[in-house]
Amino acid sequence: MKPAGTDKIMLPFGADSGRPTAVEVPVGSVVQRTYWENVWRRVTRDPFTVACALVLMAIAAAALLAPWLGLPEPTLTDSARRLLPVGSPGHILGTDELGRDMLSRIIHGGRLSLMMGIVPVLIALMIGGSAGLIAGFVGGRVNMLIMRVTDVFYAFPSILLAVAIAGALGAGIGNALLAITIVFIPPITRVTESVTTQVRSMDFVEAARASGAGTLAIIRTHVLGNVLGPIFVYATVLISVSIVISAGLSFIGLGASPPAAEWGLMLNTLRESIFLAPLNAILPGFMIFITSMCFNLISDGLRSAMDVRL
Repeated sequence: MKPAGTDKIMLPFGADSGRPTAVEVPVGSVVQRTYWENVWRRVTRDPFTVACALVLMAIAAAALLAPWLGLPEPTLTDSARRLLPVGSPGHILGTDELGRDMLSRIIHGGRLSLMMGIVPVLIALMIGGSAGLIAGFVGGRVNMLIMRVTDVFYAFPSILLAVAIAGALGAGIGNALLAITIVFIPPITRVTESVTTQVRSMDFVEAARASGAGTLAIIRTHVLGNVLGPIFVYATVLISVSIVISAGLSFIGLGASPPAAEWGLMLNTLRESIFLAPLNAILPGFMIFITSMCFNLISDGLRSAMDVRL
């Protein structure tokens, strides 16, 4: 029989056989976890973060599977069925000003809206993250040059800068993506530089230098892992901002063009119908709000979870 107060766990290798083996340890003994295991454990125990993640997964899954959901064509018009109210037979969320099915356009619009929110942040993360990492680790004149160029963009609010760049480049999804990406590179660069500067002065980095490790090896092994966490949290916030900015660009005619299904563009085309079909008109705005709010709450949950100390 197993002694009271003990339990069995599997160790990776036995002492002699080289195979997994079971050993008895006291029940309730503390098992040391890694930092990222603690982060994951706290994230999965946060109900708000988990709920927001599930909502985003549902929105993303519906958007990706939209062509196979049996929905009406999102660009198919029917002037005889204009502005049907929510709950109409055959049109659960009603129709828009041209008789197009709102549910189909909302789901298909999620594909473009999520792409406009995520892609600019990923590109800016690669460019701005690399620049900030170099500026923070190298320091000196390199830091001054990169950060002074970054400071120039801080003279303008992000939304106004995106509008100015998109207006100069012309309307279109590609130009809107480029404008939003340019807007996000400076803040990501600044945050990355700040975190890298803190990590660079830590003892383990100095010890790696003293041991003769090269610059690239130190960055890859000791710096990058400590920088990615805070930058990932900040990038999650920027995705929500990117969704709002891209919707704003489409709303004023500098993003997606008709008849494309995109939440910001749908707000623009339905704004004149808000008194005739208010629920239909606010649905795209509700989706923008829910999606951006979920990204914000996930970012807060990650930030709290990353405060774990081993």
